[in-house]
Amino acid sequence: MREKTVTLLNDSKTARWVALALISLTMFFAYFFVDVVAPLQTMLETDYKWTPKVFGMLGGSEFFLNVFAFFLIFSGVILDKMGIRFTLITAGLAMVLGAAIKFYALTAGFEATALATWLGSFIVWIPASAKLAFFGFAIFGVGVEMAGITVSKTIVKWFKGREMALAMGLEMAVARLGVFAVFRLTPIFAENGGPANSVFWGLAFLCIGFITFFAYTFMDRKLDKQMGVSKLTADPEEEFKLSDLKKIFTNPGFLAIAGLCVLFYSAIFPFQKFATDMLASKLSVDVKTAAAYFSYFPIGAMILTPFIGYFLDIRGKGATMMIFGAVLLTASHLIFALVPAESFGVATAIGTIVILGTAFSLVPASMWPSLPKIVEDRYLGSAFGAIFWIQNIGLLAVPILIGWALTASNPGVSEQIAAGVEGVKYNYMVPELIFAGFGVLAFGLAFVLKAVDKKHGYGLELPNKKKK
Repeated sequence: MREKTVTLLNDSKTARWVALALISLTMFFAYFFVDVVAPLQTMLETDYKWTPKVFGMLGGSEFFLNVFAFFLIFSGVILDKMGIRFTLITAGLAMVLGAAIKFYALTAGFEATALATWLGSFIVWIPASAKLAFFGFAIFGVGVEMAGITVSKTIVKWFKGREMALAMGLEMAVARLGVFAVFRLTPIFAENGGPANSVFWGLAFLCIGFITFFAYTFMDRKLDKQMGVSKLTADPEEEFKLSDLKKIFTNPGFLAIAGLCVLFYSAIFPFQKFATDMLASKLSVDVKTAAAYFSYFPIGAMILTPFIGYFLDIRGKGATMMIFGAVLLTASHLIFALVPAESFGVATAIGTIVILGTAFSLVPASMWPSLPKIVEDRYLGSAFGAIFWIQNIGLLAVPILIGWALTASNPGVSEQIAAGVEGVKYNYMVPELIFAGFGVLAFGLAFVLKAVDKKHGYGLELPNKKKK
């Protein structure tokens, strides 16, 4: 008797790409909100009295709960134990709630409340609006990182053995489009209503993103039903156990990728928050023009990442790609740091931004599809959670470090800008050298990863797509 062949939903190309489109759209809106005030550093300093230290702390606050309350570790465990649908909805709600709190912190109505008075009564050099914004951004950070690891596992679920790296590359490209949009749109929103208006539009976009996450859950439920996945039918030997966390943190391949991840992203995401003011200072242009120049940064990543993903699916060479990415990362930050302002024109700025965008394509496009080759599927969600947790340690500390370094290397500048003195600007050489240092360390660790892969046979240099 011939067995009946069941065609699963993820066997359909159309269904796979529709699922990818739904989750990618949410990440577009999430990435928009991550940097929604990044082009507005000067406006926050003049209107809200947020010094570079405070601005850097805002960037770090996004990761506070993930790091110190271990929410990312818990998120990975929740994902493996409760499944994709539950985790996506939880992540979407956390993002919307945190964004709403951050928006409220910047409104005029908040300043007249008893909460504002109480928050302003301690650590007085941090404005009450910033403290509440920190709290809201921390809640948003729990949601966005939980969404990130869930989307990664979702792509593996739909594309493993198929176009996995291409799918991850396309998802990242759509997310990078959110970065492009924020540097184009945020200054325009801020012209009518200030930073609060920009945050309001970011919140509105996140509400749309929550709807797309919700729409995806119906596809996920149908696929699980076809696969016979349920709490009652799961193999106890295949279920995630807390003891699996030990296996993750003692896996040399995981540790190498995690180290590379934290170094690379520490030189990218914190830089995005300071890049607009850096370009405005070095090119002597207004913030809106500087933000427009920097908006080209994700364009290179958007264009190249899917192609790199396709190359990895067909040809491999994941570890080698990370080495090349680290070289470009270091070179771009050294140009920003060492080329004198009189020699640093618009062409140099945009060219360097494109180099950095290319680095931003090479490393993530090869890093994330490599993780499923290193760890078992049953604790893949926890592995993504753990690596994001390690990444978040850097993303929390580095913006604070950069804000402190910028203030320390420019004595008296913050006070003059807050007082409205015209023509005063920061020198970003020291912060850029710090970013370049992360690139140098990432370059060395990429060679370590390649050696570990050769020793343990993870297959990072092999193609992702299985030959039929």
